[in-house]
Amino acid sequence: MRRAFPQIALLGALFTVVGGSGGLAVESELPAEHVAYFEAKVRPVLAEHCYECHSTEEKKAKGGLLLDTRAALLEGGDSGPAIIPGDPDKSLLVKAVRHADDDLKMPKEKLAEQEIEALREWVRMGAPDPRTGGAPAVRPAAFDWAKEREHWSYRPVQDPVVPEVQDAGWARSEVDHFIRAKLDAQQLQSVADADKRTLLRRATYDLTGLPPTPDEMAQFVADPSSDAFEKLIDRLLERPQYGERWARHWMDLVRYADTAGDNSDFPVPQLYLYRNYLIDAFNADQPFNRLIQEQLAGDLLPAANQEERNRNVIATGYVALSRRFGSVVDRYPQHLTIEDTIDNLGRTFLGLTISCARCHDHKFDAITQNDYFALYGIFASTKYAFPGIELLKVQKDFVPLVSKEEQEKVLGPFQEKARELQAKHDQLAAERKEREQQKDELEKSIAQLSGEEKERKAKEIAEFNEQTEKVRGKIRDVAKQLEEHQKTRPRLPDAYAVQDDKPENARVHLKGEPSRPGETVPRRWLEVFGAEPVPPEVAEKSSGRLQLANWVADAKNPLTARVLVNRVWHYHFGAGLVRTPSDFGVRGQAPDHPELLDWLASRFVEDGWSLKKLHKRIMLSRTYQLVSADVAQNLAVDPDNRLHWRYDRRRLDAESLRDTLLAVTGTLDASPLAEPHPFPPQDKWEFTQHHPFRGTYDTNRRSVYLMTARLNALPFFQAFDGPDRNASSAVRDSSVTTSQALFFMNDKFVHEQAERMAERLLREAGDDSARIQRAFDLTLHRAATDEERERLNTYLSKAREKLVSENVPEEKRERAAWSGLARSIFRTNEFLYLD
Repeated sequence: MRRAFPQIALLGALFTVVGGSGGLAVESELPAEHVAYFEAKVRPVLAEHCYECHSTEEKKAKGGLLLDTRAALLEGGDSGPAIIPGDPDKSLLVKAVRHADDDLKMPKEKLAEQEIEALREWVRMGAPDPRTGGAPAVRPAAFDWAKEREHWSYRPVQDPVVPEVQDAGWARSEVDHFIRAKLDAQQLQSVADADKRTLLRRATYDLTGLPPTPDEMAQFVADPSSDAFEKLIDRLLERPQYGERWARHWMDLVRYADTAGDNSDFPVPQLYLYRNYLIDAFNADQPFNRLIQEQLAGDLLPAANQEERNRNVIATGYVALSRRFGSVVDRYPQHLTIEDTIDNLGRTFLGLTISCARCHDHKFDAITQNDYFALYGIFASTKYAFPGIELLKVQKDFVPLVSKEEQEKVLGPFQEKARELQAKHDQLAAERKEREQQKDELEKSIAQLSGEEKERKAKEIAEFNEQTEKVRGKIRDVAKQLEEHQKTRPRLPDAYAVQDDKPENARVHLKGEPSRPGETVPRRWLEVFGAEPVPPEVAEKSSGRLQLANWVADAKNPLTARVLVNRVWHYHFGAGLVRTPSDFGVRGQAPDHPELLDWLASRFVEDGWSLKKLHKRIMLSRTYQLVSADVAQNLAVDPDNRLHWRYDRRRLDAESLRDTLLAVTGTLDASPLAEPHPFPPQDKWEFTQHHPFRGTYDTNRRSVYLMTARLNALPFFQAFDGPDRNASSAVRDSSVTTSQALFFMNDKFVHEQAERMAERLLREAGDDSARIQRAFDLTLHRAATDEERERLNTYLSKAREKLVSENVPEEKRERAAWSGLARSIFRTNEFLYLD
């Protein structure tokens, strides 16, 4: 590989093509995540609020506007196109629902803010709409279950025979046999093996997210043993940094954040316990089926002691951290939080978009609306910890991490008073609801009256409304009393977790609207997998979460092991064997190597659901150890490298970039964070929709320990494609933008690390030549070439001359010159990318 190394790295350095086929692949079909967004966030809003007046079912659409097909949306009505894809501010539909124009307000009652924002975001992303071309045919209204179960991902996992290949000597493992067989079929040759320097850097970043040290490089390169790479993998898997790296991958999937996501974004200081639980579990190589059970139903698992029970309870932080919405106490939109739970459960563990069935049977996959509400009942029977909102600024229902005896001793009197106030609040709320129903009846009756009788009835209604307003006032007073009482709660160690609540089956929400209940659906598993019910004796006393956890973690479940194995492959190679890792449904892509996927899934279960054994199985293959070079004839046949004839070069993700800057400059604090972030005291929380939580807390610890807010991303993670804190991030973007180059040129953090690097070089090496080589050892892990030395010495000479001409004090010149050199190295492709 040609190594272009400038005196001072220019903007273009970041954009140099470092390998691959180049160009952009444009798919003719809508991306699966766009369709999922439309089905979950857009279609329900249109169906509930718009179709009554603007659908093809109506004899005459108002304003000539139809909204139930994409073509009609784009054509619009009497006022023109309803949407301008990509431009929500110029789209009439968005203007109408915002009620910003007195002459254009639809529907009559303004939508909820989250519904308006969903429509805005949909238009902003180009208004993807599967109701026309580009999507597969919508399945028939009636399910043919036998046919549905023929879909590749619903079939039982097979244990295929390892194929024979033409060159058996090339293969180092069974994985290579599957890969080689596909290459032979296409008459493709694989590239050469990577050298030791490349392998060490690749493996160390993959397993720890950090660069190797110069000493580690020297040790590995000098080891002549045939099992040197295997020993390296074993060492890396035993490091505590392994858990930090792979817990971060899982945190992407479960949309981890340290705040709740409501419109005030209330902090949740206790969530660090769940983060640390994940890190410890990955380091301990916790069997992944057990990890699933703990996260979904840890509080319902048996525990030998209080310590084990605490750990199990903390694990259910996975359910508790589901996103919160709104800021109202009365009519709190818990159904949206449960939808977020079900959506993440489906995508993360099963690779299914279950939440698309909230308002109707899934348009593409074998998931019914009854399936959705069968699962909904499980989570509706679960009490989520309450983080606080604008109108109730207190934490509630957090799970104490002490014995029941100690809880009763400390919390007994407090809880008795809280129950008293809550009962009073519920009684008044029921009275208000009843009065609202009576009001509707009174208003209907007055329409048929006239004269004095109508005036008398109007006075009666006015007096009735006055009394109703007094009831509302009492509700506000009791809510305030409850809030003040909650502030006096004795503090016990507690977790942002879940626990069982009153068990009950859910009723279908017609068109996804909770105010329109339909039939009751018993709690059960998905019908495509047999619809196994929560046993009646369990359903009477429990939510059914433990049964759900067991269904998900069952080795016979055709999805879970496949999905997990595919995710591990994705993180090692940059793309999964299934390239839509959170969508194994009809709209997802079929696996490039279906036999290999099933073979790995079978071994994964056979190995006790051990991730560390899976890492070794993949990384010891020759396929993993290839160089990232191009071969022209291979590119012509397989430009996307789906057959794995080479290793794909990848840019380091945001966390690895930040952690690497800290590591090479010697400023990384490698200690774990075992306490909450320094949030302000809870009695000082006055966050509102217009003044939400906006805290940030700097640290030199690894990025996994940074405080992560749902509504406020740090600039570094915005620039370098950090995860979405509000939705499951199965695949990180890997963009190349001018803002990234400018960030490395101008950002304060980068300049600070460059100065620390300069200080380290000046401290650890005695002359320019030794310092240049030390810089290369720390950052690029190789020797500097003669050409690079010459160019860098020229740069240092000119930099020193310029610093003298600018009257920079002598004691600061060397640090400034070497700081500039460090920034140049930081901006090179070789530093930013992983071969």
